[in-house]
This record gives sequence, C-alpha cells and structure tokens, in this order.
Amino acid sequence: MNFSAISHRCAFTDSYALDKDTLCLNIKTACDIDEVYVIWHDPASFRKTEDGPWRGGRVKMEKAFSLKYHIIWSCTVKPPYKRTEYYFELHGKDECGKQETYLLFENDFALPSQFEANPDLFLQYKNAWLNPADVVSVPSWVKDTIWYQIMPDRFCSAGNFPKRLKNREWDDVSDMQWHDFFGGDLPGVTSKLDYLKDLGISGIYFTPIFKSCSNHKYNIEDYSLIDPDFGTDEDMRTLVREAHKRGIRIMIDAVFNHSGNDFPIWLDVVENGEKSKYKDWFFVNKFPLKGVEGDTSDGRYFSFDFVTAMPKLNTNNPEVQKYFTDICSRWVKDWDVDAIRFDVANEVSHDFIKVLHRKLCAEKKDLFLLGEIWTDSLQWLCGDEYHSVMNYPFMIAMGKIFAHSGELSHEMDNVYSLYFRQTNTALFNFLDTHDTGRAINACKNMDEFYQKLVLLMSMEGTPCIFYGTEIAVEGEKGPYIRRPMPWHELELKEKQEIFANVKKIIALRNTYPALRAEKIQYLSYENKEQVCFERTSDDGKQTVTVCLNLSEEDMEVPLKEGQKVLFGVNHEAYASGKIILHKDGSLVLG
Repeated sequence: MNFSAISHRCAFTDSYALDKDTLCLNIKTACDIDEVYVIWHDPASFRKTEDGPWRGGRVKMEKAFSLKYHIIWSCTVKPPYKRTEYYFELHGKDECGKQETYLLFENDFALPSQFEANPDLFLQYKNAWLNPADVVSVPSWVKDTIWYQIMPDRFCSAGNFPKRLKNREWDDVSDMQWHDFFGGDLPGVTSKLDYLKDLGISGIYFTPIFKSCSNHKYNIEDYSLIDPDFGTDEDMRTLVREAHKRGIRIMIDAVFNHSGNDFPIWLDVVENGEKSKYKDWFFVNKFPLKGVEGDTSDGRYFSFDFVTAMPKLNTNNPEVQKYFTDICSRWVKDWDVDAIRFDVANEVSHDFIKVLHRKLCAEKKDLFLLGEIWTDSLQWLCGDEYHSVMNYPFMIAMGKIFAHSGELSHEMDNVYSLYFRQTNTALFNFLDTHDTGRAINACKNMDEFYQKLVLLMSMEGTPCIFYGTEIAVEGEKGPYIRRPMPWHELELKEKQEIFANVKKIIALRNTYPALRAEKIQYLSYENKEQVCFERTSDDGKQTVTVCLNLSEEDMEVPLKEGQKVLFGVNHEAYASGKIILHKDGSLVLG
C-alpha cells in the first residue's frame, strides 16, 4: 500500500457540504487500493463501552475520478445532527501481493489492531457542523445555458450612427492590425438576436463595452459610460430587454484589476503625485510619474503585464472597493444584466470580491459571477467570491486528448476533480476565446472540429462558443483571432453545412438533460483512442451515449435496444444492429 500517495484533509473539496443535510467526503489514493470505507458517527454520540471503541456507521466509497496516477474515492453521508466524526478503512495489497487493511486518521495510519488497543492515540477527522450559510451554491440557470462570446467591435454593425474610431471596412481584413476598428456596436448585436436564438444560444458574454481608446476596451477610461462607438445606455437596455424576451441572458466584462491610463482618477495621480487624494487607489512606488517613458519594469508603479496604459488598481482600498461595487450595482439595476465576468480575476483582492459578492448577490440572488483564471482556482470558489471560472484546464485537456498525449477519462476526471460538485455544474467550458487561436485552427480536419464540439456539448458545465466558431471562422494567431464576423460567408454552401451541423450539436445539449447532468460512465475499449461514455440525467430516466474515434482503425459500436443516432459524422449504420465509426468519427446515441 503506497501510503505516501494517500491524502485527505477535513476541508475544501475533501470534506464539504453538498447541501444543508449532506456531507461529501473524498480521499485520494494510488491505484493500488481496492476498496475504501468511511467509518462515521455523530461525535456527541461517542461512548467507549466494554465492547470496545466506537465503530459508528460504515459506508463504502465509490471511485469518483480515475486520474493518471491516482484514484479519488467519494461518498456522501447525512449526519442527523449535522456533526460528523470519521476515519477511513483502506483495503489494498502489500509488496508481495498479500491483502492488507489499514485505517487512516488525521494524525496517522494504523492497523485495526493498533486502533483497538489504543483508540485514544488516534485523532479522528471532524466536520464540525453543516452550516447552511457555508454551502457553496451557484445560480441554477447557469448549467442550462449555452454562451456565445462577442467582441462588440467585431460582431455586427447596425450602421445607425458614425463611429469616431472606425478605420477599416467590415470585410477588409488584409494586413489586419491589432489596433484596427471595424465599427461593430450594440444595436448590431440586437439585430442578430434571432440568429443567435436560432443557433440555440441562451447567453451572451460580452468583452468590455465601456469607453476606451482601444478596440478591445480592456483599458477603460470611464466605467460608467458605454463607449460611444458601441451605443448608449438606452441601446444597452434595449439589447438586454430584447435578449430576455428570447430567453437569452447577458454577461458583461468587469476590468477591475487595472484601469486605462486615461482614467480620470489615474490622471489625477499622474498630475498631482504625492498630493493626489487618489494615490492609494493604485500601487505607485516612485514619484514623479509625469513624463516618464517606457514600460513599468522599472517598478515605478505596478501595471498589468508591464503595460504603462494599464495601471494596477489597489482593490484592497475600501474607497476603490466601494467605487467599483457601486458601478456593478448600477449595471445590474439599470440594465438588468444576469452575469459579470471579471478580467484577470486572480489578481483582484479576495477581500474586494467577497465585499462585492455579498452586496450584488443580495440585490440579485441569481446573479452569476465568473472569474477569468487560467489555472486551478479553488481558493476563489469557496462560496463567497466567484461562482465559477473560465475553464482553461478543460481547453488544455482537450488539446492533450486530441494530440494523443492524454486519455479522455483521465484528463476530464482531472478537470472535474478540482472543485466542488456544485461548482462543476457551472464551469465555463470553451474551445477558443479572444485570447487563444481559433478552434478550427487547432483541428486537423472538419471531423475533428465536430468531435471537439460534440465533447464540449457533452460534458458537465456551461459551454461557450466564440463568435464565428459556428461557421469555423479561422484565425491561428495575431489579430486575425479577432477578425470581424464574416456575415457574407453564411451565403456559402460550405458554411451553411457547418452552421447546420453546429446547430444540431447545440440542439442535443438543449434537448437532452443527460448531457447537462453530473453522472458520466466511461465504457472500455481495447484501443484507448476509441472513446465511448454514457451520460445519465440527474433523475436517472435518460441516458445518452457519446462515441469518439480518435484512432486510425474503425470502431464498431453495438446498438442497444431502442437506441438511435442523434448525431454522427463519418459513420456507417448496418442492419445487424451496429454502427461502424471511421477515423475521426463522432456519434451521439439516444
């Protein structure tokens, strides 16, 4: 038994409240463990008797996640008095293959006989109390949402008003530059809501919409003013109202890690230096600031990525916290937005996000707060900060799977083992964003593109499509990642076929609750690049099977009684009750 690989802590994702009545327990072991049990009871009921120490209830744990080198075992218990004391019973083999049993306590491992002889030497784990206020929760609507990311300058122009910054015609992407403006706006988005509804979209995620000198708007000048090139407050209210009529939620982007260098409060600090009443709104280490050139690697002040145009805000400052919390409150009250995405979310102070979460979620209880964090984000997802994060580990896992450097079950189990089960329902999954290469450019052919979309729409969380991905818009690197939406291409037969297939894949997610549920069962094949898994709805009444052939060999998929093809590419059906799935093929069966 590999003791060094066994770990459990009575905290975070190892021991937490699934709801007000249920405790979820997880333990990580090496793959040499055969069975694990939890011995538990209410600590106040503990009594040592003549028959020996307390034994309590005994629950067998299930294999929840199979990682490359570890297994995570899980179970739930319902302590009647909300208190729980417990330890683990592990069954495995020694170096000679002989069966052995050990107990795991908070302070040590022990043989059952050692515990019997001296129970007071071993500290049992204790989950003190299932407090309803400590239960991690996310808005219930999020898991049923399919998002569509829009950069306003690049999606659609209604042509209702002149643009102060426009310098390029919409379909002219020759020699495209990072700083180009194409003139998209909010009324343009409103004009395409029916298009998005038809595609199956139920949420729009906007990159920043506030006044800024850039096309991306991540260096904001005025957080209270919609960029004049995008429209007005009334245009925003109209967009949200019309979106809601169609069952489409709206999420806007909050850039609170840094401002633009034309933010009036920053300009006051630059102008007045030590005498500025706002000097503690930023992290300034050396004055004067006026007239100094170059990036910020000299340390005179902290900024995003050494960029002088993005001075870092001090979100520890109560004045800064109030200013931006009030800004968010206005967005929610005036525009009725449903969600806020936070840029560079792991560099904003925990204290600020806790203040903001408490205020905003009191004002709108089902508001969704999403953080942009690219790595393991557990410390921000404990229930009082962000509800979820942009799931970059999911995107990276997809890359490994299709590069044949990782097994699907191991990679996805690793992604979903990072967080609370409640959080997994709202993980923000995607194939591409404005910060990555386009999805189609990471695929060797269209079949792989459809395979990835099938997988995106078949896994737990809330999936997002980057504008244009529905017609496989290309853009491998540089500014072409953010090229304008080529609406004229929708007239092409090839693009209409892609759109129709993507629409079918999205419809599967919207139609079958099993694809939005937690339960997944991986089915084994001799060839590990031939993947098949079942997704079962939370009520157990519906099962959908997804098969992906990532190998060079044909994959034979036997049909169960009553199964039918819901979606498939590169396959042949036979009357004998089976389907042959060829290389790069994907298949969804109901």
